[in-house]
Amino acid sequence: MRHILKNAWIITKGNEGERRDIAIENGKIHEIGTDLHGDVETDLNGQLVMPGLVDVHVHLREPGYTHKETIKSGSMAAASGGFTSICAMPNTNPVPDTVEVMNQVCEIIARDAVVNVYPYAPITTGLKSETLIDFGAINAIAYTNDGIGVQTADTMYQAMKVASEQDALIVAHTEDESVLHGGVMHEGVRNKALKLPGMSSLSESTQIARDVVIAKHTGARYHVCHVSDTLSLEAIAFGKRMGAHVTAEVTPHHLILNEMHITEDNANYKMNPPLRSERDQINLLEALHNGTLDMIATDHAPHASDEKAGGFRNAPFGIIGSEFAFPLMVTHFVKTGKATYEDLKNWMSIRPQEIFRLPGCQLRVGDVADLAVFNINDTVTLGPEHIQSKSQNTPFLGARVTGMCTQTYVGGERVWNA
Repeated sequence: MRHILKNAWIITKGNEGERRDIAIENGKIHEIGTDLHGDVETDLNGQLVMPGLVDVHVHLREPGYTHKETIKSGSMAAASGGFTSICAMPNTNPVPDTVEVMNQVCEIIARDAVVNVYPYAPITTGLKSETLIDFGAINAIAYTNDGIGVQTADTMYQAMKVASEQDALIVAHTEDESVLHGGVMHEGVRNKALKLPGMSSLSESTQIARDVVIAKHTGARYHVCHVSDTLSLEAIAFGKRMGAHVTAEVTPHHLILNEMHITEDNANYKMNPPLRSERDQINLLEALHNGTLDMIATDHAPHASDEKAGGFRNAPFGIIGSEFAFPLMVTHFVKTGKATYEDLKNWMSIRPQEIFRLPGCQLRVGDVADLAVFNINDTVTLGPEHIQSKSQNTPFLGARVTGMCTQTYVGGERVWNA
């Protein structure tokens, strides 16, 4: 069957674009042109078409925590946000640290996922900073203990040595627990006002500084999760200058919010790493533009409503991010002139594909038809009706945004239609 997406707005450079028709045949982009015709024609009326977005940092919670999310619901949340490929973190129960558990996860993905889901394996068994898993036996997109930092330099050194030998990617949640002291939000202005224990940004930056040196020494590929503070940026920039294979991501919420947005003890603002200072927030966007940071990832972290009701001291860390990431970036950065649609394409699709070596789409003839369609003209108020996740833990409900996803295609098949 030949399916034509008529009157698609395709970005050529910056915010400039052109109207084109896209012909999809056998799951791939067969032709891009004008006045194309086919068996099925869908008129997009000038809506933006992008390569499917790629999110290298999501928590699907299955197996073990299916009251929060499942592979089915989490992949549908991703599809509704324009994501066609996602990488699922291994902090599940059980942890996929054996071939048997990883095979079980892959079976659920094959059965239930509506987008491409690539599972991570942990660096160490049980996510403890002790015994390395068998990297050669467990096939995964990359290796991470996300949710927990690798606490000893020797464990990370041994992991990076193996990763270098096997050309595997180490992905790090950087957090030195010895300087956390029970903190629940950024150690700054607002934690004092709310009388809540603070989390020093040193817990993040000190591990990054350690790891980039180890990455340089071993030659391993090393990727930093959800960077949030200025010293971390300096450590990453240092690693890149000295030739280490270092890449890094930032979340939309760390780009949009800072600690001053936390006006009360509302755990929908509790995430890890926490919202930092306004200076850190500004520096994160600059780091995306200058290449210190390479991509945007959501850290989609669903939790049940009753779990988030306990305030900062008792609630788990994390917010959902899949559904709203693109419209939030459009609203706060493209519409304000701080970034372009071309930037978003690179940060949210092209660079993640390249760094994680994922098959994907760059909107070229012959590419797999992983595509996302966005309405960049109409503005909506975010509400529960826009959430496909099983959880609703986000501070962005009630926000006015532009750029919601209206259709998503994976391998030429429409998996989301708003």
